[in-house]
Amino acid sequence: MSEALKTQRTYALVGHGGCGKTSAAEMILFNAGVINRLGKIEDGSTALDTEPEEIKRRGSIQPGFANYKWKKNDHFLIDTPGDSNFNGDLPYSLTAADGVVFIIDAVDGVKPLSRRAWKAVDKAGLPTIIFINKMDRDRADFDMALDSLSTSLGIRPVLLQYPIGSRDDFKGVVDMLSGQAWMFNDDGSASKGEIPADIADEVEALRETMIENIAESDEDLMEKYLEEGELTSDEISTGLIQGIKNREIFPVCVGSSLENKGGPLLLDAIQSYLPSPLEHPDWEDEDGSTRASDPDAPVACFVFKTIADPFAGQLSLCRVLSGTIKGDMPLANPRKEGKERLGNPFFLRGKEQVPAKGEIGPGAIITLSKLKDTSSGDTLCDEKNPFVLEAPKLSPQLITFALAPAEKGDEDKVFQAIQKLLTEDVNLTLARDEESGDILLSGMGQNHIEISVEKAKRRYKVDIILKTPKVPYRETFKGSAEVQGRYKKQSGGRGQFGDCWIRLEPQPKGTGYEFVDAIVGGVIPRQYIPAVDKGIQEAAYKGFLAGAPIIDFKVTLYDGSYHSVDSSEMAFKVAGSMAFKKACEAAKAALLEPLMTITVEVPDEFMGDIIGDLSSRRGKVLGSDSNGGVTEIRANVPMAEVLQYAPDLRSMTGGQGTFTMEFSHYEECPPQIADKVIEEHSKSAEE
Repeated sequence: MSEALKTQRTYALVGHGGCGKTSAAEMILFNAGVINRLGKIEDGSTALDTEPEEIKRRGSIQPGFANYKWKKNDHFLIDTPGDSNFNGDLPYSLTAADGVVFIIDAVDGVKPLSRRAWKAVDKAGLPTIIFINKMDRDRADFDMALDSLSTSLGIRPVLLQYPIGSRDDFKGVVDMLSGQAWMFNDDGSASKGEIPADIADEVEALRETMIENIAESDEDLMEKYLEEGELTSDEISTGLIQGIKNREIFPVCVGSSLENKGGPLLLDAIQSYLPSPLEHPDWEDEDGSTRASDPDAPVACFVFKTIADPFAGQLSLCRVLSGTIKGDMPLANPRKEGKERLGNPFFLRGKEQVPAKGEIGPGAIITLSKLKDTSSGDTLCDEKNPFVLEAPKLSPQLITFALAPAEKGDEDKVFQAIQKLLTEDVNLTLARDEESGDILLSGMGQNHIEISVEKAKRRYKVDIILKTPKVPYRETFKGSAEVQGRYKKQSGGRGQFGDCWIRLEPQPKGTGYEFVDAIVGGVIPRQYIPAVDKGIQEAAYKGFLAGAPIIDFKVTLYDGSYHSVDSSEMAFKVAGSMAFKKACEAAKAALLEPLMTITVEVPDEFMGDIIGDLSSRRGKVLGSDSNGGVTEIRANVPMAEVLQYAPDLRSMTGGQGTFTMEFSHYEECPPQIADKVIEEHSKSAEE
């Protein structure tokens, strides 16, 4: 098995939305003989975009998977979504890969969304081939695209292929290692040709640069190159492979996936330069121990994706980390403290399920069906040799919507339908707002939420309405007050009596609520004092101005009276609540709003517009930094102003902007904003 694993390749296609990843996957599968024609995104005929929502929106919303053979060698491909709404689980897919084919297009080069995807690749530390796609497009600019790799990503690109022509005259490439020209035929295949005279000098100069870059990645090669001025073909090849493995250099291929130009050359590069699973660094357990990527090691598999199949049920996509998998094998799930029996593993090729024959070693992407209690992020392993791979951290959700049923009474049905989606989408979170009672769905963007709801409607036949969530306002006090709360009720028989005096004072930010018992002389019996505290807390939770919980205040209970017969815990709870409400009127209650720290990345030309927009949202810009044509802007902005920032940013930047957002702190609302919020609360309370 080890000999076969040396030539096995497992890799992910990564890039920004619209760069042509799915069409590149089509080109690869077509040239590998898996499909007999090139599908098109426009007519929903691609092999890897299979969900109805993907076909409708003409774009990937989840990773696609395929295995194939290239020159008798096994390859496993993961096609990752490029839209930031749907690639939040990219770190999981990269954990399953040994290498990456990073795609940029020749029209736009490296975009801000490319940089975001590259950060994930960089963090994963995977050897990477760059593929410059869409060389046939009208505004294709190879030189710009190549330069953007170093200026925007800060990497050292090594040109493996130089384009012959571009746009509608893109007719071939020069193999920079061999110096051989390959001219494209009408069907996209390539035949040997001559290097055009008008680019011969440039090709020679670029070849020298390529050799210098390869030599610079190895001290011994650099020393020989400086002394002798040249390297042998074997030395160039060895230095190139080692430099790619160490991520010091990044080979660049070119092509046009829609026209099937450059497919076999890209496949050859994947086979020649991406590492095998045997070369993967040792896997690290959560406890710090390691496990070699070795077929003779104990079995371990990482579950990196879960899919709900309408016919087969739950499908678990696994990367074999170590050991050898066999059908019907029992494995343990240490994180869930359970056991699973694998059944018969198979490979996914889009929708097609291909039975896996024989033993399966490290690097393989296998699919397991109907596991009892295993989800994405879990590790399945040999029971006697437990191993739990630490799951990569995911980015926080960026947007939240409230969900409501179209028909009253179906709240539980809505909650259960969305909860089923959580098993296959690790970037969704579902919660209930304790204050409003709303069902809250959080995700990576508005499209992410809307398509998730659309999927739930289609699968589980439940009508769901999306609403903007309520902002979690808070209230506090700017002044102090001393008041009495006296509750007396007599209606025949035993009455109700409770009497308390409290002192209310504001506390510093973040201090929370403090209750001080200063009763002396037994004016209020000990057993009734907790009831006063409880009455105050319940009233504070309901708010005073806008129904928002009141925070950061201190209450001192210092006097009161009781009746030996009529006093009770309930009476003192009511008295405490009455005292607190009186204190609210006298202690200058103020409305607080949550502020978010937002970090926006946009091309430099949009910086002014974005800063102006953030200011118009009552934001305070904390700073900005430009690097490689992309500006990062940091600001504190009220949550109420950025509840739907994702679609607004996309509109302002033509889809080239990205952002992250997290809660920062609470600040007092400006009077005009506070008045509006209080008025809206009063109206809703009357309805």
